[in-house]
Order: sequence, then structure tokens, then C-alpha cells
Amino acid sequence: MALDQTFVGRSYPPTETYEVGREKIREFAEAIGDGHPAYTDRAAAQALGHPDVIAPPTFAFAITFRAAGVAIQDPALGLDYSRVVHREQKFAYTRPVRAGDRLSVVSTIESIKHLAGNDVVEIRGEVHDETGAPVVTAWTKLVARAAEEA
Repeated sequence: MALDQTFVGRSYPPTETYEVGREKIREFAEAIGDGHPAYTDRAAAQALGHPDVIAPPTFAFAITFRAAGVAIQDPALGLDYSRVVHREQKFAYTRPVRAGDRLSVVSTIESIKHLAGNDVVEIRGEVHDETGAPVVTAWTKLVARAAEEA
């Protein structure tokens, strides 16, 4: 069954604040195999003009995907998450995520399409710091595969 198009444009309340820690950044950089010194060495980050270590660009996914979960799990939307695969991810940065940031995310359902029996949902996550300044926008595209006919 196709998802309800009236959800397009629906925004969900801001998430609780996520405090970005140096250790989380280090662990993430290590997990993805990126040894750039700005991710682990404050002096290296400062030499590049940052006040503290910065996070790899895809670090924001951990924050925004959790926020998108609020929309995904909205029972009124009717998305069968057991049939979902991640299709696409993209980011637009205002500035890098850095240690000490206190971030929150507002998720908005940007589009819902029904293609070849599958539902394709795109969720935009607007990440702001504690002053309300924008940091990054993330778009997550998910596909809910069509149920197989018996």
C-alpha cells in the first residue's frame, strides 16, 4: 500500500541535544578508516582554522538518521521498516561538526514517491547548534520494498 502523500512537508520536533565528543569523533574516524589528523589532534585541527577537532563529513549521519527515525516510526505514516533499504545519503555543510558542539535536528519528510510497487521516502534533517545556527543539512533516501505476492 502506498504511503500517505499528505506527510510530505511534515516536520517533527527538534531532537534532544547531542553533544559531540572528541572520543566519539576519534572512534568514528577509526571505524571508517580515515586517519586525517584534524579528526584526532586538536593542534592539527587548529592549524586548519578550527577551534577543536572536527568530525569526518559522514559523522552527521549518526545524528540525523536517529532523528529521521522519529518520522520513519510514525505509525500514521505506515512505513514497514522491515522492508526498508537505505538508498542514498547526501550532506550540505555550513561548517564542519566539531568537538564540543551541542546539536539538535529537525526532520522533515521531503518527498514520498511510489515507484514500481516500492515506496521511496526522502527525509531532510536540519542540524543546528545550540545557538540555532545551521551546521549541516542531510538528506536520507529510503526505499520500502514492495511486499512479495504469495
